[in-house]
Amino acid sequence: MLELEEELIDIVGAENVLADPLVLEQYSKDMSFVPPMRPRCVVKPKNSDEIQKIIKLANKTLTPLVVVSSGPPHFRGDTVPSVGGAVIVDLSRMNKIIRIDRRNRVVLVEPGVTFPTLIQALAKEDLAPLLPLLPRSTKSVLASALETDPIITPKYHWDVQDPLRCVEVIFGNGELFRTGDAVGPGDLEEQWKVSKAQSRGLGPANVDFTKLIQRVQGTLGIVTWASIECRPLPKAKEAFIIPSEDLESLIEFAYKILWRRLGAVCLILNNCNFACILREDGRSIERLRENLPPWLLIFTIETSGLYPDKKLECQRAELVDLTRFFGLEPLSTVSGVSAEEVMKLLHGEEPSAYESYWKLRLKGGCQELFFTTTLNRAQKFVKKAFELAGLHKFAAKDIGIYIQPIVQGTSCHCEFDLYYNPQNPEETEQVKNFFQEMSRALIKMGAFFARPYPIVRDITVPYIAAPYIITSRKIKGIFDPSNIMNPGKLYFV
Repeated sequence: MLELEEELIDIVGAENVLADPLVLEQYSKDMSFVPPMRPRCVVKPKNSDEIQKIIKLANKTLTPLVVVSSGPPHFRGDTVPSVGGAVIVDLSRMNKIIRIDRRNRVVLVEPGVTFPTLIQALAKEDLAPLLPLLPRSTKSVLASALETDPIITPKYHWDVQDPLRCVEVIFGNGELFRTGDAVGPGDLEEQWKVSKAQSRGLGPANVDFTKLIQRVQGTLGIVTWASIECRPLPKAKEAFIIPSEDLESLIEFAYKILWRRLGAVCLILNNCNFACILREDGRSIERLRENLPPWLLIFTIETSGLYPDKKLECQRAELVDLTRFFGLEPLSTVSGVSAEEVMKLLHGEEPSAYESYWKLRLKGGCQELFFTTTLNRAQKFVKKAFELAGLHKFAAKDIGIYIQPIVQGTSCHCEFDLYYNPQNPEETEQVKNFFQEMSRALIKMGAFFARPYPIVRDITVPYIAAPYIITSRKIKGIFDPSNIMNPGKLYFV
């Protein structure tokens, strides 16, 4: 046994240091086009003390660390080592829900807590999480918040940071740091005794260090817990599917509904992604897709507090008036699919929501290309994607599209999911070329890649202002001076 592995065993125990070739092979790659790189070993800490010791050891030995908190499958290349000799820090053992604060609607979670676990725990306290679109069963709640995955309920999305509040992070220099309300005075137990909640990200002098560690792919430090905003569990709810032959009418309607702050869930899918969510296998997906209109807006009304039924009735009446104004119709069933069934899936209330990951159902593989823009510009990006699909002879019907209003509708998450068979080398190469060409074309049109994962990162470098890259590297030098935290990611050397 090598000296580094022996020291890691002293920290976490022999059973939590893995060096089996088959295990290392699993961590060496994901479903992205990032080249595989086998790590040196995998270490599984249980608490922040062990993490701090691992980081200090890595600084002493100049060992690269790559953090993994979600289980497979991975899609974005951020958990694949960029350099040899890296140690994977797998946080799956840190899976405690530390505290649920019903009054302040905040939950403190460790990195290994997944969405199915959190949904069940919060329901007992009449709370519900702010969910992204059907996360896989192994997805870390904390990782999703750090990556700023868009939530499907834009009325609760006031800032790009939401629903993340406070964090405890151990930076690459080995220092433990807490943000926002968690700073103190006192430790967490002492704060709870005086009814203080970790519900505000801003710390002393209104500085928000929480935002500093979002979207950085583990290149600055390791987050050991975070406080996440929740919402009340609705007492009355109703779902609608609003179909349309064109995207423009749905976008105009979405602007109006968001401006009035009506409803809860509000998102737009094309028929391909809608079918992938509702059906379990490729043939069933294709049959449903053929019978669906091109575009569907999913909308729910969910009320709580006093007079929930009366609130629902008023919002329903306003919804009907608005849809009539735009020449649309809110339906309870479309092509045999009930809106209530869709709502239960989106909220994780149906077991089938987590039986298999919906992006792998159609063909077994998916490449995600997503960026931030505004709702009124989404249609031109969709048009360009279909044009490029024709040039690359990629079937337009196999492009899934997801448009999610964020930050109260002031902008949106626009996502193209390219479905393909990863066992077919020719099809895989076709998707890779299409993915790269579309990335170049969309950034030239103004797409903002706020989360430049590998492959996209390499394409966007020429379009990033030099001062931004210089500043990012200075920040990296402050918090991770030895460059041990996931080196080679983002725009860091």
